[in-house]
Amino acid sequence: MALINLFDIDKNYDVKQLLKGVNWTLQEGERVAVIGQNGCGKSTLMKIIQGEVEPDNGRVVINGKIVIEALEQNPKFEMGQSVKEAIENELTELKEAKRRFDEISELLATNYDDKELLAEHAKLSNYLDHHNAWNLDDKIERVLQEFKLKEFENREVTSLSGGEQRRVALASLILKKPDVLLLDEPTNHLDVYMVEFLEEILIKERFTLLFISHDRHFINSIATKIIEIENLNIVTYSGGYDRYLEQKERRLQSMKKAHENLLRLLKREEEWLNRGVKARLTRDQGRKKRVLELREEAKKNPTLIRKMRIELEREKKHFNSTTKQISKKRMLFEIEKLNYSIGDKKLIEDFSIRILQRDKIAVVGENGSGKSTFLKLLLGRLRADSGVVERGDFSIGYFDQHREMLDDDKTIVETFLPKGGDRVELDSGKSMHIYAYLKSFLFPEEYLTKRIGYLSGGEKNRIALALLFTKRVDCLILDEPTNDLDIQTINILEEKLLNFKGALIFVSHDRYFVDKIASKLIIFKGDGVVEESHQSYSDYLSIEKSIRELYSLERETKEERPKPKEVKKEQVKRKLSYREQRELELLPDRIEELEAKIDSLNRCLAEPECYKERGLNELAKELEGLNREYDEVSERYLELLEMEEELLKYKK
Repeated sequence: MALINLFDIDKNYDVKQLLKGVNWTLQEGERVAVIGQNGCGKSTLMKIIQGEVEPDNGRVVINGKIVIEALEQNPKFEMGQSVKEAIENELTELKEAKRRFDEISELLATNYDDKELLAEHAKLSNYLDHHNAWNLDDKIERVLQEFKLKEFENREVTSLSGGEQRRVALASLILKKPDVLLLDEPTNHLDVYMVEFLEEILIKERFTLLFISHDRHFINSIATKIIEIENLNIVTYSGGYDRYLEQKERRLQSMKKAHENLLRLLKREEEWLNRGVKARLTRDQGRKKRVLELREEAKKNPTLIRKMRIELEREKKHFNSTTKQISKKRMLFEIEKLNYSIGDKKLIEDFSIRILQRDKIAVVGENGSGKSTFLKLLLGRLRADSGVVERGDFSIGYFDQHREMLDDDKTIVETFLPKGGDRVELDSGKSMHIYAYLKSFLFPEEYLTKRIGYLSGGEKNRIALALLFTKRVDCLILDEPTNDLDIQTINILEEKLLNFKGALIFVSHDRYFVDKIASKLIIFKGDGVVEESHQSYSDYLSIEKSIRELYSLERETKEERPKPKEVKKEQVKRKLSYREQRELELLPDRIEELEAKIDSLNRCLAEPECYKERGLNELAKELEGLNREYDEVSERYLELLEMEEELLKYKK
């Protein structure tokens, strides 16, 4: 069912046209990602759908029965309201519907043939089904936990940071489940675990969704379609980000072929035009006009094709394809037994690592776990509680979330060329005209005289990164470099970082970006635990998720077992008996021995020569006995391990 229809939408801002002749439909159940360069009209499109902005031409037709809600960039809350109250306030209609449903259910117990009550009961049941609002209290509790808001639930919501307030607003929206949900960069201010939870909810609850995002992993996980705003219009691609890349490449090939055909046609028409006399006849003026149009079209197409090809080439490069392995690497940082706490909160405990020349290291983990603090310890801006951060003699380029290297009062030209001139020196030692250099970061020429203070957050990030790559440094330290960047700019950043010859240490929650750039992870796991890993980020998260699920399953299994009788402390044994201790030592070997025998019998049962020689029935009986013994021995081993664990707890 179509929920939103756009017909021939045009929109201009001052002299800049953003949208022209846009036609588009949102169907129920679709999850559509909106992508495109910053400033191309993505947010404007969302505002037109919300009714906040009127199109200059065209019609917006919205199904009258639906509710559309959006995540605001800066949500507003009532003063004095706690986090939990702010969330519950948004759910009053759902709670009232559930209360009324329960009330009617009781009435129907005695008035089971009341048609009005039955009709209202069915209507409320459908409403609660649609919003999955049968157990709201449980869902509120889970969202508070997953979005790390539980510790703030009784705190005044207006006292939280901007990112935390956005999490509160997002929590309310996913619990309300409007008919159409509009999200603008929903993964900003969420760590990777929160993003995983958001993905799970949006898919499981079957949201109809229109969202803007630069998080390619998020797009890949949840999008059923992608619409790209390109050349003032919309191009639609089916599926997630990987399929978008495949389809865009096919489109590129098709455009190249069409352009080759156009050039052949143009060549024939040019030959006709050059014959002279006939071209001046009135009846042939139309053909002459067509030749001129073909010329203009042929001029336009190569630019568009080249632009698309460059984007795809950037995207398809593997993170180590442009770097060469070197046999000896200079050590930049040597960190030994590093410890750092803020108050009672331990961020880093006893962590050691060596960081070498050309290492590409991603620092990952939950929000607030200490990642940015670690960067500041490397930079010498913070002093460790104990341990050593030994730094070699080398230069560092630093990019922070506050863009401290930029001066809002300076123009872009003054920022890059404080001493005048028109060429910028690059980290490679070469120089480049400032206009050409900034064009490679998607800035048009007219931006050169703009003051930094007038730029958007995304534009400031682009300028800061462009400025960083003019410095000749041995090591780049970047704190959330992809925040507020569009996908095209992230592709440019990735290309620059892959070609960078020094060491790279960066904090990021962008899984796609981390997988592409990093060859090593420093993982902040909380409570001071920091680990080094050579896995890809996606592999690490996948394994960690499987482990969490196994722990959860194990806990559920333990809860289902009958509880042992309560034993007073003085009755608890202080240690395992000698026999139990011997069992605990010997059982692992017996388990391995049984596993080997079971594997051997299974292999025999798979080979006709073997099972004919030994007898099928005999083998089956032997296997059954071994499996039974294996179960008994494993159960006893687990029992002894639990006993040992309980005794250790008692000693503590």
